[in-house]
Amino acid sequence: MVKNHGKKSRAKKRAQRTGASHTSAAAGTLHLHEPLPDVTVLPLIPHGSGPLDLDLAARLVAACHAECGPCQKSLAAQMVVDRTTLTALAGAVYGMVPTSGVHLSEATRSWVPAARAAVESGSGSEAAMAVAAMSEQDAAALLEDALDIWAAGDPVRLANLVKLVTGSRQRPADPMDAFREAGVKVVTLDDLDLGDDIDPYHLAPAYGVMPMRTNTPDGQPMPMLLLYPETEDAGIEDLEARTDWKRWGLHGMPDMDPRWRVRARISDRSLQGLVHIGADGEDDIELWRAAESVSMPAEWWDLLDRVQHMLVVGPVTEPEAPGAMEAASEAGELLAVVARVVFA
Repeated sequence: MVKNHGKKSRAKKRAQRTGASHTSAAAGTLHLHEPLPDVTVLPLIPHGSGPLDLDLAARLVAACHAECGPCQKSLAAQMVVDRTTLTALAGAVYGMVPTSGVHLSEATRSWVPAARAAVESGSGSEAAMAVAAMSEQDAAALLEDALDIWAAGDPVRLANLVKLVTGSRQRPADPMDAFREAGVKVVTLDDLDLGDDIDPYHLAPAYGVMPMRTNTPDGQPMPMLLLYPETEDAGIEDLEARTDWKRWGLHGMPDMDPRWRVRARISDRSLQGLVHIGADGEDDIELWRAAESVSMPAEWWDLLDRVQHMLVVGPVTEPEAPGAMEAASEAGELLAVVARVVFA
């Protein structure tokens, strides 16, 4: 009798751990839904305080993809208790994915504004408290709504979207700060006061550009400039360190910053450079300078003259490869800004 009790106890614990029913756990017929989705982006979602059960989240999403009712029921019951992980799992959906036209429970619909505010501000305390205060029924409804989207979509794309949105709030630290904090004296070109003897542009990471065109959200044509790295040190980390551009997911339009300027020369219809104007009115960042003058096609130039703004996007390693820009966007590694065009 004691032996039988121990067997039942072990089966119960195994059922709790795996999400399988008690009967299948006792019979030793446990199963796993593989591959498990990568949910390691969930800590990026503002979810208040407390640890996240990523294993539980991954197994629940996998069970939904497999349409395994018993596992979904058992694991969902555990998730409703774990309100912190539930907040992150639901926040990954309703903090950034459009919900217009989607049928939602009243509990979810009332919580969506808090989820979006959490992603915008980077603080999830209010969203987490709202989930913690939900009744078990409302929490179950929120979880069911979120899982419908997790199961219907691609977890990889959703994870990349999380990185895209949350990454836009984060700016990399200056690598020289680590040396300064360690007591190492850092000397810059400005400290050396070399005047015009050295051109800083040739010492910085180098980019090339590809003129293109796109459409605004209201369908109007707009000129576009695609940046690609020309040196090994050019790329997403460099652009994040040197600019304040936001990550862009190919939807809508990024912010317009009049301090970023594309210089164009009227005499030969050529682009001359991409610069940022500092507080003193002088160039403080130069991302690209034309090595030679190349006349732009007349139709593209007329569009540039008419719009006098340009969408600047990058970096894309192989700009001529089909789908390269889309791939960079899905990976959360595309920055963008709308710059002014200055004619001379």
